[in-house]
Amino acid sequence: MSLPATSYHGFIKFLNTEFTKGTEIKNCSVISVSSVLKKQSGLRGAGLLLLAPMTNGKIENVYEFPAKEETKSLVILLHGLGSNGQDLISLAPMWAMDLPQTTFVSPDAPFVCDMVPPGYPNSYQWFSLQSRDPESILTGVETAFPILKEFIEAQLKKYAVSPENLVLCGFSQGTMMSLYTAPRLSHEIAGVLGYSGALVGGEELLEGGEEVFNKPPVHLIHGEADDVVPVSAWHDARKVLEKAGFELSGHTAPGLPHSIDDMGIDSGLAFMKSVLY
Repeated sequence: MSLPATSYHGFIKFLNTEFTKGTEIKNCSVISVSSVLKKQSGLRGAGLLLLAPMTNGKIENVYEFPAKEETKSLVILLHGLGSNGQDLISLAPMWAMDLPQTTFVSPDAPFVCDMVPPGYPNSYQWFSLQSRDPESILTGVETAFPILKEFIEAQLKKYAVSPENLVLCGFSQGTMMSLYTAPRLSHEIAGVLGYSGALVGGEELLEGGEEVFNKPPVHLIHGEADDVVPVSAWHDARKVLEKAGFELSGHTAPGLPHSIDDMGIDSGLAFMKSVLY
């Protein structure tokens, strides 16, 4: 089933057509159904559908901050839900002076965000959070994983950088993707730096071993006043990762909401210097 290009995003009324949650429409996915018109019209399934725009599942927009010297290491920055690559690339100038041989790359996530108003520009997601059910989140992460993996491999090849000189740095949903992806790459990377995120798929890490998962150093930072991803997620992730044999460092920040402060920026820099130089 297809719709005009102008109808990819927003509320659309369909008459005499039956839809259910999850119905696929070209470039859209039905995420909610309202049958408010059903009684008045007598038509089956008439109502309003909230459509989540879909893309081809490719990373197409990338923002870069090149190394001041020859590139010998790479930091890939993964933004949070509803944001874009321009957001985290703004961190690069703050770190570049101390990481002169490091190139920073910050892509837009491969899917348009389904939680912003229709027409809201430059808003992307790695996976939908319309449902907060753990199984739905895991499915979303698993769907995005091969897309991100392919992108990482392409960037390593582009800059002729080996995996052991790569750091994945994420914020919120980007941290979730970083923590899921790094252990499952073909080769171990230098480390994972995660802000305000959570661990998805941790049970697998506990069931597996060295022969199954890579275990790079992980540095996690989280605000204690975070009302988007509660700080309990930091404690839960640390507990599972340490039990699985990962080297953990990081801190929680008193009074900090869902954001990154100067202490977090400095702490992240120190971690990257320790694993890259």
